[in-house]
Amino acid sequence: MARQLAKELNYIFIDSGAMYRAIALYFIQHRIDLHDHHAIEQALENITLSFQKNIHTGSNEIWMNGENVDQRIREMEVASKVSDVAAIKAVRGFAVAQQQLMGKDKGVVMDGRDIGTTVFPEAELKIFMTANVDVRVERRFKELSAIHPSIALAEVKANLQSRDHLDSTREVSPLKKAEDALVLDNSELTPEEQFSMALRWANEKINA
Repeated sequence: MARQLAKELNYIFIDSGAMYRAIALYFIQHRIDLHDHHAIEQALENITLSFQKNIHTGSNEIWMNGENVDQRIREMEVASKVSDVAAIKAVRGFAVAQQQLMGKDKGVVMDGRDIGTTVFPEAELKIFMTANVDVRVERRFKELSAIHPSIALAEVKANLQSRDHLDSTREVSPLKKAEDALVLDNSELTPEEQFSMALRWANEKINA
């Protein structure tokens, strides 16, 4: 929805979650010890992230150190590590600084778990999206099973619940609703209904 909204408004779309997943992928590839602060800081110095438009799909995809990693960061190995990586203070500082730089000129739709509370607390529109956990699991399972046919529904549910718990209880920038955020519960909404609601909210802010 965030991608679709950015396209409709002719804004830039930034998937902050993809940034944390890319960092997690780098840590996995280089066997970075998540308890070794020096190794983490050195690793971050060697990571360059950017979003580039795919000329075939028109969507912005994440590149790390000159390589398109948009598909690789969606794998379960990365999903199982990303919340632990994202909870590290140095990692969040690194990512948030880049996100704020990307959005400093506005005209941005940014997707992530701490955007309205930490990255852009003064954002003109904050949407807190939620859905019934079973609905979320089913959606995630369909997405992942297309790439990994052998994946089990129980595995997807356990990963999603674990991530939610870690992200909402971490010390730095926990997942929570900003006080002035609008809640969009899409448990029983079609993608079209969800998009229509978000676009209406955005246009109300733009035209205010």
